[in-house]
Amino acid sequence: MGLNSLIYPLEYEDLRLHTDPEITLDIDGIDEAANPDTGFAGIIGRSSGLRRVLQMVETVARGDSTVLLLGETGTGKELLARAIHRHSPRRDRPFVKLNCAAIPTGLLESELFGHERGAFTGAITQKIGRVEVADQGSLFLDEIGDIPLELQPKLLRVLQEREFERLGSTRTKKIDVRVVAATHRDLEGMILKGEFRSDLYYRLNVFPISIPPLRERPEDIPLLVEHFVQESARRLNKMIDAVSSDTMAALTDYQWPGNIRELENVIERAVILSRSSVLRVPHRDLQSRVAAGNSSEKLETLADVEREHIRAVLKQTRWVLSGTGGAAARLGMNRSTLYFRMKKLGIVRPCS
Repeated sequence: MGLNSLIYPLEYEDLRLHTDPEITLDIDGIDEAANPDTGFAGIIGRSSGLRRVLQMVETVARGDSTVLLLGETGTGKELLARAIHRHSPRRDRPFVKLNCAAIPTGLLESELFGHERGAFTGAITQKIGRVEVADQGSLFLDEIGDIPLELQPKLLRVLQEREFERLGSTRTKKIDVRVVAATHRDLEGMILKGEFRSDLYYRLNVFPISIPPLRERPEDIPLLVEHFVQESARRLNKMIDAVSSDTMAALTDYQWPGNIRELENVIERAVILSRSSVLRVPHRDLQSRVAAGNSSEKLETLADVEREHIRAVLKQTRWVLSGTGGAAARLGMNRSTLYFRMKKLGIVRPCS
């Protein structure tokens, strides 16, 4: 096929997956294959930031320590939790997940710990909770920052004493489970506000892993684009041979506030709308995404949006960059990255 400089050819061979010899016994019954670039299923990228994270994942997976995954929404925390399980001695045991933000508060205790028949109105049968199902395996608690205060002591007991009781029962059950938790929230800030227990935080924070947002690893975007194009094209029965070079440039330059999940959605929409073998994403689609999250019509560029957002956070923190309440932590980046962005965007502290 004759491909010129206007298109970005898809290297399907580079994206081909092979069978992972370590099959995960997943509670959802999903077996995943390893990606040849990283050795981890579904995790695409070659950036130094991602490789640093995967090195930490590989190291902690060998033991049994509790892991806390920190990162913005859409950065792939569940994939990393599965990777920890798959590379651990528990790989042949269940991997059980629970999104603490997706279940109503009144039902969350029963989902976690189970209940006995008659424990409450409507409890007509006994229920086994996720903690008990995950015995001998791994329990992934997504959005741990959303767990209600009244349930936090019970979860702390699971982590500390390895025991619990079903709702409506007086019988203590011992449990052997590895907990991997994840959040996009500032747990230390929540502790200061009385919204999260400090003792639970320290039990969860044994081995924290901070996941860089997609905007901090732009070199991974072309690989992710190719992967999502391939997956969407196969699922939608479309033939996409390449991505236009201007589209790839626009996708790489965009800041992706929704991270990998947002990128996947943009690519799927573009594949659905595509009428040729060369994929193009109209620039107005990305521009409208910036405008949608911006109430001020005078901000016209991504740089303007980013500059004003950083300035607003700096004003809130009184220009304190470091520390748990500093601007860097609130923006989800380290201090050196924030300093670099400030310098690039021409942000200077005003004279007092």
